[in-house]
Order: sequence, then structure tokens, then C-alpha cells
Amino acid sequence: MKHIIAIPTNNNCLCQHFGHCEKFAIYHAEDYQIKEESYLDPPAHEPGVLPAWLASKGVTHVISGGMGHRAISLFNQQNIEVYTGVEPKPAKIIAEEFLNNKLITGTNACDH
Repeated sequence: MKHIIAIPTNNNCLCQHFGHCEKFAIYHAEDYQIKEESYLDPPAHEPGVLPAWLASKGVTHVISGGMGHRAISLFNQQNIEVYTGVEPKPAKIIAEEFLNNKLITGTNACDH
């Protein structure tokens, strides 16, 4: 199974607030193994822009510390699964935890 995972980052670690990250770590995975890793500069943060932009990159899953409910809905409309409430740590570790079914999620860190 193929996945393209996007994780918002600051200094290569998960950024707690999705829309305010420096870069997105993008992981192309197949058969539960990371095959390719890249970092992309996001477009300007405006409502509704990031879901369409990440969908245009083929992203299938987004992992975040926090994200607004409207953004989650927009991602779902793009057929992108969203996981929130993840604690900050290096993005690659988070992607590996997700692929190994060991990702721990909690309370969405965003309340709007």
C-alpha cells in the first residue's frame, strides 16, 4: 500500500500548530517503508489553501499536533486522512510510528 504523509515541521520536528510551520516533511511510503523524504516550503497561510496544495502533491495522510475543525473538514473533502494530537518529535520518527501502527494521538492542540 502506498502513502504520502505530510507533517508540518519547525527545525525538522513536528510543529504543534499546523498552519504556522516552516516546512512540510513529505514521506513517500510503500509497503510500510519510507522510500523518499523531502521538505517543502508551504504557500502563504490563508484559509483553505493548505488542503488543496497538499492534495496537489498527492498527500494521503496529514499528521499534526493541532488543526482547526474547518481545516480537518477541507482535508477530508480532499480524501486526506488527518491525525491530530501528536506530540512534538522528529518528523521521520512520527512517520515511522504511523507506518508501524504505533502513532499515539491525543487531544487536538488547536481549539478553533
